[in-house]
Amino acid sequence: MTPRAAPRWSGGVRREVLPNGLTLLVQPVPGSPAAAVVTRVRAGFFDEPDRWTGISHVLEHMFFKGTPTRGVGEIARETKAAGGYLNAATSYDYTTYYTVLPARSLAAGLDIQSDALRHAALDEGELAREIQVIIEEAKRKLDSPGAVAQETLHAELYDHHRIRRWRIGTPEGLAQLTRDDLVAYYRSRYVPSRAIVSIAGGIDPDEALALARERYGDWAGEDGGVDQSPEEPPRRERRARTLRGDVRQAELRVGWRSVPALHPDEIPLDLAATVLASGRASRLYRAAREPGLVTSIGAWSFAPTEVGVFSVAAELDAERLPATLRAIAAEVASLADAGPAPRELDRARTLLRARWARHFELAEGRASELAAAESLADPGLLDREYQRLLAVTPDEVRDAVRRHLDPRGVAGVVYVPDGVAAELTLEGLADAFDRPARAAAPPGLAETPVPPPSRPASGRTTAAVLHVALPGADLLIRHRAGTPTVRLGLYRTRVEPETAEQAGLGVLAVRSAVRGAGGLDSGALAAAFERLGGSITTAAGAESIGYGTTVLSEHLAEAATLLDLVLRQPTFAPADVERERDLLAEDAARVEDDMFRYPIQLAYAAAFGDRGYGLPTLGWPASVRRLDADAVVRWHRALLGRGRTTVVAVGDLDPARAAEVLAGCVADHPAGERLEPGLVREDGAPAGSGTRVAERDKAQTALAMLFPGPTRLADDRHAAHVWSAVAGGLGGRLFEALRDRRSLAYTVAAVPWQRRAVGGLLTYIATSPGREDEARSAMLEELARFREEGVTDVEVQRAVSYLVGQEEVGRQSAAALAAEILDAWVHGTGLEELVDPAAPYRAVTPEDVRRLATRYLLPEGRVEGIVRGAERAGSSSSPR
Repeated sequence: MTPRAAPRWSGGVRREVLPNGLTLLVQPVPGSPAAAVVTRVRAGFFDEPDRWTGISHVLEHMFFKGTPTRGVGEIARETKAAGGYLNAATSYDYTTYYTVLPARSLAAGLDIQSDALRHAALDEGELAREIQVIIEEAKRKLDSPGAVAQETLHAELYDHHRIRRWRIGTPEGLAQLTRDDLVAYYRSRYVPSRAIVSIAGGIDPDEALALARERYGDWAGEDGGVDQSPEEPPRRERRARTLRGDVRQAELRVGWRSVPALHPDEIPLDLAATVLASGRASRLYRAAREPGLVTSIGAWSFAPTEVGVFSVAAELDAERLPATLRAIAAEVASLADAGPAPRELDRARTLLRARWARHFELAEGRASELAAAESLADPGLLDREYQRLLAVTPDEVRDAVRRHLDPRGVAGVVYVPDGVAAELTLEGLADAFDRPARAAAPPGLAETPVPPPSRPASGRTTAAVLHVALPGADLLIRHRAGTPTVRLGLYRTRVEPETAEQAGLGVLAVRSAVRGAGGLDSGALAAAFERLGGSITTAAGAESIGYGTTVLSEHLAEAATLLDLVLRQPTFAPADVERERDLLAEDAARVEDDMFRYPIQLAYAAAFGDRGYGLPTLGWPASVRRLDADAVVRWHRALLGRGRTTVVAVGDLDPARAAEVLAGCVADHPAGERLEPGLVREDGAPAGSGTRVAERDKAQTALAMLFPGPTRLADDRHAAHVWSAVAGGLGGRLFEALRDRRSLAYTVAAVPWQRRAVGGLLTYIATSPGREDEARSAMLEELARFREEGVTDVEVQRAVSYLVGQEEVGRQSAAALAAEILDAWVHGTGLEELVDPAAPYRAVTPEDVRRLATRYLLPEGRVEGIVRGAERAGSSSSPR
């Protein structure tokens, strides 16, 4: 397979500026099943005077609260009925609203979104209720150590510019906002000249433009209000701050003032961040993650319109703070001194090219990128920046690092657990950055192993998926055009459950395998993948494990060869397993800081006890620390000793040719029978009542309820999905009852949990600690309505339309298609499920949903997982 010409990302874009000043962008994507409508308004946190801090985000919430012709909840309900979903996000320099639907529903999506944009009702009562929801969101953010640390870093870097503020606003400030404030902001910022409507997907461009003109053309043009942020004078000074709170692991942020968008150094700094911390072959991964200093590390260059921030983020044990700072300082100093090696830069460039391509797979991502480019210049900016990415030299990266990552201007923030003596001081920063240690020389990038020759392969195609059955492997291959990438994965089925003493063993084995395989050490293995355009990813669930990557299409054979090495020939050096074990134990502990995952984990433990599905896949910290290399080797030998390998490849490829290539790579897998996954069948469905509670010093209490439910193969499993669509999400019953009417929470969820041998119905809510009993009672009351009143024909029709639409929309990306294929093959009844996956939803009736609720949603049958917070006086403050 040969390299292809650079894509033209703005190709086929139709741009039109209406007489009122609104800009329309339309880009057809032949074959795409989806259409995205993205509205970008040039109004964000930078536009807010201090008295209105957080008002952009408040207005974003009110966008969904109705118009004169659509009542509260109707915007979300109509979008669901059209098969789509909607959401929004407020950033520093803009607010964006997006709707993603099946391409056939574009007219409905435009009608709904244009009405919400132009005619927001801004009802005073709804505003008061939504302010309480946003206050709950602010509390949730205070319970997120990474978010707190990052925004505190911004406050240390900038003294005057609005990027320094706690952007969501404080509870006190939010409570003082009035409808008059909101109307004034809305009328001055939400005007046609500050709006870009970008449409992309499987659409007819002439039809899309006509529909958009009809919906936006009579919007009266007005001059938009401008309230610019105070300018930030130049400053070069070190800053350091330590935060303390109820966290299990420390969060470190190190950063510099950087460049705004369109600065000539923006792309060189993007490449510098990629060289430093993207992928396992990156400098900071090798210097800090691989030796066990940190559990994760990343770097990025953030360049909104006016200012910029270059950040390095790490999660770590607080005792390793000095060593981690020295590692960061050494790698930055090395990059400033000599720049990246040419092959390092090529690796980084290839990763960014592949990341760019993956983003453009989705209609939403494509429309968003077009709108962002237009807001800064024009859609052609995408192509100019891509060409700039291809042309940047090592010297340009070195010079950009020298100019902007000056050790005299570095700032640092660390968020550490209460009671820990670790602290970040100016002296500590000076010690690390004034006298940086010598960074290790970048390792030589070993050549990718030569793929074995192709072999003849033939099979049967079902639902556009070619299945080739080899003696020891099943190849599942599907063509998907759009971007020049392929998603590839190799998987094995697990049938033996872990015991409480072994919890986390599967994850440890999978993670340890990527530290070396087939004669390649960790650095060489990672570099080999990343030179192909991807990084290796691991998946280790209760029922299957696997390794995957997304690479440029011409590198399919090389990627398959590398994945096969990792799957079948891992080195499992004892020292590597030990380091990975220690990091996994810290990851397992860090789950307890996640106010979404941890209560759900507690609910499963309450349901199943300390076995089977009651065990977290990451294990418990204590169980992980008991594991060793011998246990990992035995686990891996048992995994390969039974069953077959499943190979899934989806992307811009010819299935027949890809089958021959992949057959050559896995032809020598030993023969085996397909295994049926199903972990600890004797556990059955969760039953009985029980509660597991963790008391934490958090601003919220998070409550997860788990009820019995249908399994993955049960006749009523699709009814469970319809129930979820009626109950959860924007416009769902739980959302409207618990969030809209009672302002109990920012996040409310209701989802089915389905495995081949067991299933459940899960609900989640996070609220103020003082309202826990109210939240529980309200949740149970709403669930009782499903048993007592059932659901209406209209609710079911809307839910089914949504689920059918999402089946279409969900097939936009190669990764999503690969996951769907794998699920049907390993966990379902086979590829026949993919012929018409929407059909079972269309067959669900209101009586089916009521029967489901009557059977499963019984209060006495539930278990609960609770992370119970503590009310804080003056909860607007950051952690201590």
